[in-house]
Amino acid sequence: MDEDDVRTRANPRGTRPRSKQRPAHEDAAEGLVVTVDRGRYGVLVGSALVTAMRARELGRKGIAVGDRVSVVGELSGEPDTLARVVRIAERSTVLRRTADDSDPLERVIVANADQLVIVASLADPEPSYGLIDRCLVAALSEGLEPLLCLTKSDLSAPDEALQRYAELSVPAVVTRSDEPLKELLARLRGHMSVLVGHSGVGKSTLLG
Repeated sequence: MDEDDVRTRANPRGTRPRSKQRPAHEDAAEGLVVTVDRGRYGVLVGSALVTAMRARELGRKGIAVGDRVSVVGELSGEPDTLARVVRIAERSTVLRRTADDSDPLERVIVANADQLVIVASLADPEPSYGLIDRCLVAALSEGLEPLLCLTKSDLSAPDEALQRYAELSVPAVVTRSDEPLKELLARLRGHMSVLVGHSGVGKSTLLG
């Protein structure tokens, strides 16, 4: 048998070896993740809100609200367009939701925030001091500045709540429905803040 008797079969996948080198994406635009919904990410790129998906090269790396990312593809923000998140910048902070009976995995819910605004109403519903305490621990352990925001002071006085955390030097603001939010807005300015609190305490009203 010589070499003329040997038949070779063409490689259906081609003859080039598979490369592990990832594309550089030098033309990628920088953006901020503002929404996460079932594998689709709302990314603010300039003034456009772009819908994006995670690029395959990111593998299983998670993307959270607050992540600073690089995106390629259709960046107009027009309906039915889709971009790809190709890079995730290093995070300065993370806020995690711990595992429980309903979800056995610990999950990052917000990245790169520097202030945790703990919203509690003084009445209807009454303050949940247990939640406030847990949020303070989470903020301090993750390197976020805590801010206690007490709402509905037109229904109940804030003295007890303020006194409870005075020794810890926790900064606090008190709001009511019939007054502007000047002090709160001043404390939010220049920060990436996360608002947390039970349903009905007034988070949506503050954001509105």
